[in-house]
Amino acid sequence: MAADDNSDGVRRVTVSMPEETFQALDRLVGTRGFDSRSQAVAEMIHQHAAQHLGKVGIEVMAGTLTLVYDESKSTLLRDLSRIFREHIAEVISSQHVLLEDEHVLEVILMQGPARTLREIANKLVTCKGVKTAQLTLTPHLIPPLHAKRGN
Repeated sequence: MAADDNSDGVRRVTVSMPEETFQALDRLVGTRGFDSRSQAVAEMIHQHAAQHLGKVGIEVMAGTLTLVYDESKSTLLRDLSRIFREHIAEVISSQHVLLEDEHVLEVILMQGPARTLREIANKLVTCKGVKTAQLTLTPHLIPPLHAKRGN
């Protein structure tokens, strides 16, 4: 793999791949609507790097946790609230949508060390009545909600 410097902050990389992989890349570019192969490859590398950082656990990351749960379970809402309060520094906000058959889709916005965010997701998914939990992380952080004031 060769790399060249460019004055606009973009680096050029030459990549060789099997024909089958090249064809799959072209299909992906067309299907997803990328402007170029370069844009598609850069996005894939960015996603993979974010997943890696999320697994390492020490990086502060922002993310969403999507839950589907059955709100008819007697202690579930209390259990979810308890976990959210235990992690009030990481849980920023949530939005829920009522689904059919007493189910709820809830999206929780969080930021903190990746390991802590995974721990929160693990606690929530083990609550009786939670059907699914999907954590998505990104290394792009949410700006501070309140600016520091001078003395």
